[in-house]
Amino acid sequence: MSLLAVHDLAVARGGLRTVEGVSFAIDAGQALILRGPNGIGKTTLLRTVAGLQPAVTGRIEMPEDAVAYAAHADGLKGALTVAENLGFWADVFGGGEVDQALTAMDLTPLADRPAAALSAGQKRRLGLARLVVSRRPLWILDEPTVSLDAASVMRFADMVRGHLAQGGAALIATHIDLGLDAQVLDLTPYRARATPAARPAGFNEAFA
Repeated sequence: MSLLAVHDLAVARGGLRTVEGVSFAIDAGQALILRGPNGIGKTTLLRTVAGLQPAVTGRIEMPEDAVAYAAHADGLKGALTVAENLGFWADVFGGGEVDQALTAMDLTPLADRPAAALSAGQKRRLGLARLVVSRRPLWILDEPTVSLDAASVMRFADMVRGHLAQGGAALIATHIDLGLDAQVLDLTPYRARATPAARPAGFNEAFA
């Protein structure tokens, strides 16, 4: 059974379509890697699938409360420690184990350090460890390895493999080879012509 099914999806940024006619499905235990040149709309597509902006056309099917989304912002509270940040997110999501998340991204030695005192790479590791406590089956990830060194990339890839082995799924935009047994979808053939996105009903009339 698919954890995510996308049918004939078109998405827009700044009022213009970026990609259109996109269809794919991801089953439990599977990962899909999005590829394509910068600016083609990978981030826009991920945000749309995650429910952060509306689609122009098409249909997205997934279970309710299935998504954990991680993008360029790490979603950290600087005054809280590493462990307290994970505890906060565990409470928000209704929670996974903080210790498991600390171990997954090698954060146990930093557990009592305020997030504001972390390096960029350490903050990224903490932001990704948040996925573990989310207990959400579908991870939607936008360039998750930014600021990570090679060892941390390997740890992250292992974390994703563990998630898939437990019946989860992942949709990932990345240019890095994570060594996953994953499908790859290149968005280049789905680049939209530069046409405006559909306006809401009554939009034009409001300015008549």
